[in-house]
Amino acid sequence: MKKTIITVVGRDTVGIIAKICTYLAENQVNILDISQTIVKEYFNMMMIVDMQRSEKDFGTLAEELEQIGEHIGVTVKMQHEDIFNKMHRI
Repeated sequence: MKKTIITVVGRDTVGIIAKICTYLAENQVNILDISQTIVKEYFNMMMIVDMQRSEKDFGTLAEELEQIGEHIGVTVKMQHEDIFNKMHRI
């Protein structure tokens, strides 16, 4: 399994989850876990996904998600699970 962490942060607006999840589904990326919060008007979402079945490589998925984020006014970042864990280790 190729687990990847996706974070989405920005001002809340209609359709953020729908646009991100639609893109992932269209590219055979399976959502394993998802958490989202809204604090005042700020949206924050973290997803753990499995991109094993996707025909696109990590770089392409990351770039296209970033472009979707720019289009809807949020920041979208992807990280490999092992890198994310090392960065957030206490």
